[in-house]
Amino acid sequence: MNNELHIFYPDEAGSCELPLSEERVAAGFPSPAEDFCGTRLDLNRELIKNPASTFYARVSGLSMIDEGINDGDLIVIDKSIEPYDGCLAVCHIDGEFTMKRLRKHKDHALLMPANKEFKPIKVTADNDFCIWGVVTYLIKRV
Repeated sequence: MNNELHIFYPDEAGSCELPLSEERVAAGFPSPAEDFCGTRLDLNRELIKNPASTFYARVSGLSMIDEGINDGDLIVIDKSIEPYDGCLAVCHIDGEFTMKRLRKHKDHALLMPANKEFKPIKVTADNDFCIWGVVTYLIKRV
């Protein structure tokens, strides 16, 4: 686990409008593209549904690498979303933060890594545990 979680607050004061092509980008054969973009996309409106409860954090570690989540990637976390079985969650357990896939069971929860080098973390009533927020977006450099 990693006890450092660098939290970034979204800038609600400004907008981040960027040109948005009305043509979809083909991942197969090329298609004709428009020479101009007619609409604009505001990344704040796109990524942040609940501004008062949304935060950014930078991923630290390799426990989720098999899901394509790498050290240094940015995640968008919404604390207002009710955690559900299978969600990707930022959790605080026994004084440390970790991001894992949540698996709910009757008498315990499992925090599932996505890397064979890491073991699941079993959460019981004996742990000091809270689900800090649900990850809604992953932002990564390609």
